[in-house]
Amino acid sequence: MNKDVLAKLKNASMLSEQELTPDLISTGSYALNKVISGKYDGGVPIGMITQFIGKASTAKTVFGTHILREAQRKGYHSVIIDSENAYNPKFAKTLGVDPEKLIYAAPPTVEDCFDTIEKIIKAIRSEDMGTHPIVIFYDSLAVSPSKAEMDSEGYEGNNMQGATRAKQIGAALRKLNPTLRPNNVALVLVNQIRTKVGVMYGDPRTSAAGGNALEYYLGVNLETSKTDLVGDKDSPTGIRGKVVNKKNKLIEPFKTCEYELMFNEGLNPYYGLLPHLERDGIVERGGSWYTVKSTGKKFQSAHLKDLIESGDEGVEPIINLLNED
Repeated sequence: MNKDVLAKLKNASMLSEQELTPDLISTGSYALNKVISGKYDGGVPIGMITQFIGKASTAKTVFGTHILREAQRKGYHSVIIDSENAYNPKFAKTLGVDPEKLIYAAPPTVEDCFDTIEKIIKAIRSEDMGTHPIVIFYDSLAVSPSKAEMDSEGYEGNNMQGATRAKQIGAALRKLNPTLRPNNVALVLVNQIRTKVGVMYGDPRTSAAGGNALEYYLGVNLETSKTDLVGDKDSPTGIRGKVVNKKNKLIEPFKTCEYELMFNEGLNPYYGLLPHLERDGIVERGGSWYTVKSTGKKFQSAHLKDLIESGDEGVEPIINLLNED
């Protein structure tokens, strides 16, 4: 093989690698961005499917809403598929989402949801040929019945109908998934973990929709859980929890982080950040105090947010990491 051919192959390989490096959208949590993409200013990938899965009230919808906010801040197209009929424009606005810039749809069945997603992508791309990415938040697969289930009384207890829904989801994703990258689309799904009745051995948990076919098409799979309440137990002001990266096509999986959600404010972007900074050698810990290695700045975790947002020179290495782009 001559040198010219080898050079062309090398250039083609480099171009392919560059093209396959996806753009990223922040989740609203720097720690989770790091867990997903290896970058504090990273996040979920354009051109892939990301799933948030967990029990009820584990911040799944809030993460998706923060991703829509970040998409709008970048000038991307933002779409919500609201199969739960639970979208709250007032709360979304509190988190920073502009309802006027959001495409909203609430299809009744899982087939209709995926048909609507395809139609929205085609409609946007008929006017915008790909300059601006499209971010679609589907909330949620767990409550989207198939048409067969809608036509059947008492479908919730029918395993055969549930299998039909999983088959419909698999067929829809098989058709949709290859179109995401060329159309510059990020699809973010919410799903719910439920408990199988009567399981004596093994893991009693199961995802509510999609089955094994869904797992195959995911680029990133994030399992959320709740670990604690913030404030008074009888009248909490928020929750804290954990996210486990169960599958990842960007970096190695099974990394974890913690999150804090305040009900009236949304995610604390800095919560859970310090353990990652410590592992990366940016800070070191001594008791309840942290020290920025390169500046000698000492602080306690409760003061990190104020120090960063005030632009304190002592934490400038941290600020630079959070804003690498």
